[in-house]
Amino acid sequence: MKRVSLLGPGTFTEESAHYFLGKDGFEYVNCKLIADVFRATVDGTTDFSVIPIENTFEGSVSLHVDWLVHDVDLPIQAEWVYPISINLLSIPAVENEPDAFEKSCGRIRKIYSHGVTLAQCQKFLREHLPHVELEQVGSNGEAARLVRELNDPAIAALAPQAAGELYRLQTLAAGVQDHQNNYTRFVLIGREKPVMKTSAGCKTTILVTLPEDYPGALHQVLSAFAWRRINLSKIESRPTKKKLGNYFFYIDIEASMDSVLLPAALQEIEAIGCQVRILGCYPTYSYESETSEV
Repeated sequence: MKRVSLLGPGTFTEESAHYFLGKDGFEYVNCKLIADVFRATVDGTTDFSVIPIENTFEGSVSLHVDWLVHDVDLPIQAEWVYPISINLLSIPAVENEPDAFEKSCGRIRKIYSHGVTLAQCQKFLREHLPHVELEQVGSNGEAARLVRELNDPAIAALAPQAAGELYRLQTLAAGVQDHQNNYTRFVLIGREKPVMKTSAGCKTTILVTLPEDYPGALHQVLSAFAWRRINLSKIESRPTKKKLGNYFFYIDIEASMDSVLLPAALQEIEAIGCQVRILGCYPTYSYESETSEV
């Protein structure tokens, strides 16, 4: 059985992986830190890693993108998009009065959560918990575990419902994210192709480094895709970390390397002196299409 490393337990990453990969088809290895998730696959402890890479409202998770680009050489083998519903969790309390929520918020003095999750709940925190101390931890599952371990009604976590069930926590408020159409994109990375269900979509991700002495090089790159009618779903500049002001471009392409047009486009931009690195050509899955098939 193939092994998959991920942030967990009790995280959105784990929840999404179970949904798209299944609970029984893979053996899951939980890690507290994203660095450990990557390293497990690099050193061969696991066959794949699941990495949250982009959120609807926070954009790219820069730290994770940098790991993919600078620290590991593991191709992307699949991606999926999963809805994120964040809950305020604490140790159970006997409060059934109409103002139980207000009383609960009044007693909370500290909240643990992942940094990205905290950023997605700023409006809720300002309106209901402006007085609390916010502390970032390695994962939302770790936040829920700490709340259970400390067993203090003044401490809460922002985490998935699954984390509350895992650590027997009370849900003080559900769906507290600032925007309800909140989705996160996850990628599966590893050295081999996984066995997964057929996908209707395919994507290729590349890194392009422009030649320093070629004015208008970025325009030429975009033109190579444009005239072939190849759609770019994302283009983002990231520092190369070699020289101030020196960037590469992280590009998601809605096309497969098995097509005729995409390899030709890459050859064209290499011909003008660009360096091209392919991070992966992989199937894509979405929660909406999966649920519509059920």
